[in-house]
Parts: sequence; C-alpha cells; structure tokens
Amino acid sequence: MSYVDGFVLPVPEKNLAAYRKLARKSGRIWREHGALAYVECVADDVEPGKVTSFPQSVKLKPGEVVVFSWAVYKSRRHRDQVIKKVMADPRLGDSMDPKKLPFDAMRMFWGGFKPFIEL
Repeated sequence: MSYVDGFVLPVPEKNLAAYRKLARKSGRIWREHGALAYVECVADDVEPGKVTSFPQSVKLKPGEVVVFSWAVYKSRRHRDQVIKKVMADPRLGDSMDPKKLPFDAMRMFWGGFKPFIEL
C-alpha cells in the first residue's frame, strides 16, 4: 500500500501560467526528495452542485479554475520524511510565502490519505 497527499485550490485563470511554473518546480523537488508521483490537474468537468462540489469547496470566484493535485509516497512515515526535506529545501525559498503565491492559500485545502483499495 501507499500514502497520498491530496490538494484542492482555486487559481485565477490569469495566474495559471505562474501556478504551472511553481507546480513544476515544486513537483521536481517533491520527486527528488522521494515522492513516487506528483500530479497537478486543472478542472475540466466540475459543475457547481446543489449541496457541494469542487467549485463550492474552494468558494470559486469568476475568472478562477479549480486545481486538484496529489503526491504519492510509500507510506505515511515516508511522506512525513519527504515533506520535512521539501519544506527545508532552499530552492523553494519564499515561493511558498502565502503573500507571494499565485492563488488564495486561505481557500486551499489538503490532507493525507491512506488507500484502502489499490488496483
């Protein structure tokens, strides 16, 4: 079995290129420090729901798009080791400063998940 971190966030369409650049850099660093996979996806078919949905979950505003991302690790312990290395990596510098991110970090959510089925 593995372990997965999942992220959902709103990105202004005008900042999508800047986000892509940051995500590409971050993904390389995650992989270098041991993540087995790193994937960034932009919403393609995520209509607002009646009760809940991806757009509602991040309080999507006009001109924004939902991004769904995940990283895969060997285990929770491995994830914790990778994250510790990633957060200490000087190449990220101040690019993780919430004031300098190309999206509203206050509307981002994430969490760690233990798969219970892997096919």
